[in-house]
This record gives sequence, C-alpha cells and structure tokens, in this order.
Amino acid sequence: MSWSTADIPDLTGRRALVTGATSGLGYETALELLKHGAEVIIAARNPEKSLQAAARLAAASGRAEPEILELDLADLTSVKTAAEQFKHDRLDLLVNNAGVMATPYRQTADGFELQVGTNHLGHFAITARLLPLLLKAESPRVVTVSSFMHKTVSTIRQSDLRAENGYAKWDAYGKSKLANLLFMSELDRRARAAGTPLLSLGAHPGYARTHLQTSGPQLGGANLEARIMGFGTKLVAQSAAAGAWPSLYAATMPGVRPGSYYGPSFFEYRGKPKLVHPTKAARDPELAQRLWAWSVEATGIDAF
Repeated sequence: MSWSTADIPDLTGRRALVTGATSGLGYETALELLKHGAEVIIAARNPEKSLQAAARLAAASGRAEPEILELDLADLTSVKTAAEQFKHDRLDLLVNNAGVMATPYRQTADGFELQVGTNHLGHFAITARLLPLLLKAESPRVVTVSSFMHKTVSTIRQSDLRAENGYAKWDAYGKSKLANLLFMSELDRRARAAGTPLLSLGAHPGYARTHLQTSGPQLGGANLEARIMGFGTKLVAQSAAAGAWPSLYAATMPGVRPGSYYGPSFFEYRGKPKLVHPTKAARDPELAQRLWAWSVEATGIDAF
C-alpha cells in the first residue's frame, strides 16, 4: 500500500477525541488530525501534561490549541465524569489510544488489574458513554489501538480482569490487547446489527518509539530493564509518528471495511499501513460476546 499522511482527506468539520494524546502515538495522531482540519479534543489524566501538549500541538500544526478533557481510564468514576463534561452535541471520531504496558501488579481505582482495566475496561466505558454522541454524527468511527502482542496469548477469562489466578506482566499486557480487538469486533457487530453508520476499526503501531517501553519497568523500580528497553527501542524501532500511521489510516481514509484492522506493512513491524489479520482468538465471536458481557458487569455501562 502506497500511502502517506498527505493522503489524509480534508477533515474540516469533523470532531475527534484522542485518548492518551500528551505523547507518543496519541500525540502524533492528534497532530495529523489537526493539520488536516479536524477539531481535536485530547483526553488524558494529567492536566499539566495536557496543557503542555496542547501548546505543542498548536505550535506544530498552526491551529488553535486543542480542547482538553481530563480522563483517567483507570478510574471508572473519572470516565463517567469526563463523559458528562464533554460539552459538544456530537462526536465524529473516537481514537482509543491510551494505554499502559508491562507494569508491575497494580489495581485500578475499581479493583481491576491495571493493564486490562486501563487498556480495555476504561476504553469500553468511555466508548459506551460517548456512543449517543457518536451516533449523532453522519459517519462516526471508533478506532481502537491494539498491539501485535495480542498474538502472545490464546484467550482471556473473566478472572483475568482482576488477575485472580496470578499475574505475569507480559501475559496481562497481551490479554489487554486481545481484549481491545475482541471489543473492536463486537462493537462492529453490534453497530451493524443495529443499522447504524458507526465504523468500529482496529490498528496497531508495530514497534514504535514511545514512553511505554520504559514506563512499565520504571514503575516497578527496574531501572536496568528500563535502560535496556530504552536502548533497544532507540536502536531498532520506528518513530512514534510512523507508528501512528495505521491509526490515522483507520481513522480517516474512505473505503475502509467495517471491523478491519490495520498495522505496518513490513512483517507488521514497521512501514506504511496495510490491512492485517488478528489471531483466531481475536476473531472468536463467542469470546467477544462473553468479554462484552463481562465488561458491562465490570463497568456498569452498556452500548447497543
């Protein structure tokens, strides 16, 4: 696929919300959306970092500073408050980008394992709460960012939401990314069954240079691991801007198929975006429906 950000169509009049847009993939996604005319809202948990990111985005794009929405995906009360404080009458695009990776065992404010609680349950809840506004748009999209690490796990169980059977950080990360794809596919199925124009799509960045590679080890005090990860990432990973290309393709390009999933072209590791294929587990409709039911029970909010 021959594609560059220059191929992104004019987005004037479209309103987009990007989670985790203060750095990395989210920042680069927000920047390109701004450059192409979209009205962008950046949603993140740290107000100071959000203000700094908004100023940088304005300077880099030549546009007005994006709006800021305080959102902590690891706290379902914060998710509810953020949705209530969203002051617009419609939303055209939601990019579920924020995430944590390979953290030591932690719990969210609601007692869920941190990685699946943040990466999946938080995004499930904000999507469900903003769905009425998405359905007011003419051609709404939800893009959920996963990872090729979803290929390292074969399933997810309800007990994994609270790590009831033990915890391994990379296993939990893989399950959270599997959950992202199962959610994406079930949202697509439900949107089509309800006869709505909503497109639910997935993307993954390949191996991109972001703070995620070092923040998990640093949180656990593993400074040597963080330094090794940081060195390796600088040596071989592609830029965060390139890592954002699959998300941007899914978010903006015409002709994308409902429920499709995009990643880098070179062995899904780096390069231009292309249509890629999730694992058999990520395409399991029964598992997707079970995860949806567990997520409704966990978050107290449903969609469709």
